[in-house]
Amino acid sequence: MTLKTILLGACSALALAGLFSTAASAETLTIATVNNGDMVRMQGLTSEFTKANPDIQINWVTLEENVLRERVTTDIATKGGQYDILTIGNYEVPIWAKQGWLLELNKLGDKYDTNDILPAIKGGLTVNGKLYAAPFYGESAMIMYRKDLFEKAGLKMPENPTWEFIGDAARKITDRKTDVNGICLRGKAGWGENMAFITALTNSFGGRWFDEKWAPQFDQPEWKAALQFYVDLMKDAGPSGASSNGFNENLTLFQQGKCGMWMDATVAASFVSNPKDSKVADKVGYALFPVKGEMKNHGNWLWSWNLAVPNSSKKADSAQKFISWATSKEYTQLVASKEGWANVPPGTRTSLYNNEDYKKAAAFAVPTLAAMNAADITKPTVKPVPYTGGQFVAIPEFQAIGTNIGQLFSAVVAGQSTVADALAQAQTATAREMKRAGYPK
Repeated sequence: MTLKTILLGACSALALAGLFSTAASAETLTIATVNNGDMVRMQGLTSEFTKANPDIQINWVTLEENVLRERVTTDIATKGGQYDILTIGNYEVPIWAKQGWLLELNKLGDKYDTNDILPAIKGGLTVNGKLYAAPFYGESAMIMYRKDLFEKAGLKMPENPTWEFIGDAARKITDRKTDVNGICLRGKAGWGENMAFITALTNSFGGRWFDEKWAPQFDQPEWKAALQFYVDLMKDAGPSGASSNGFNENLTLFQQGKCGMWMDATVAASFVSNPKDSKVADKVGYALFPVKGEMKNHGNWLWSWNLAVPNSSKKADSAQKFISWATSKEYTQLVASKEGWANVPPGTRTSLYNNEDYKKAAAFAVPTLAAMNAADITKPTVKPVPYTGGQFVAIPEFQAIGTNIGQLFSAVVAGQSTVADALAQAQTATAREMKRAGYPK
């Protein structure tokens, strides 16, 4: 054996030892996230992060929305420590931060521009001047509609549509023979599924969850009008099996050309307008969430999916490094280079909406920003209320109460109950839970 062979063998052994050493010493971050398109895309790009950070590996736990909420809530409340990074909403962040369940994000790096985060989004993630989660994408709600079907029916979407117009238009463009439903709306039970939509709808009808003394309001005429309108519309112009449809199910229906209108999160716009996934990509128009009559309440839906670190994580520094990467302006550039500007995560940064490349590529950019600017979660309802939150009520008890009410209302859509019965049960159950929780506090 020559000296050269011996040296080469030694170098190879050292190199392999180094690789094994790196792999053995790498920290593994377990991330719980929702199975929405933007998060799935992030997982596909994770190799870009691990390439630059070989000492960190990623273990993804991807769950359906209702399941994600249940599991991360249970884990953080019991200090289970299963996850190093949580995907949570702007409902949970301030509540959990005040309970000491989340770590402050104070190691995002010198280049991370927190001042670029849209003020409305940043405000919902900040407690006592400290940031407890970083937004991956933000959203309001708007109408996505088929321009070709509207034209065929002789309809024109108003700049400020009313529910009266939407109901009439949905029925006119419904064509059961060609499997075109006039409208697709969430029916799947869950405080963040059907109740997100129904709460925003009721806000726009002038309703509210509670009066100033925390008395439930399901026995008031605004709730009856809103829920009856929703149920009748789903029956006349919605898809079959609507009580099982949430965000992802309705997205698929719209992409397949089976919905004339869809009212949902603005983040869906990039998916319905992407020709790779949507059969109607070149036919989609956008409009503000409807109002009722002369009212000016557009539902006040404002949401963000955010990345946060539970205080049970032993890998906080690495977790913040990943969060910094995934929610940065540089990540936006990465997605644009791989998927095009129209597919970058929306609704979080001012700079994105000042970017001409984005505005040129994304016809929905301006309508999305208008929808977000129209939302005011500090004044969600027409009448005064003791709570904040648009499509949710920002109190800890809402998660359980909202899920229960969501099941009652989903049963009405499924034909298993009536509007009157569901509202009566909602009133009784909510009053009982609020009394048990000690409201008013």
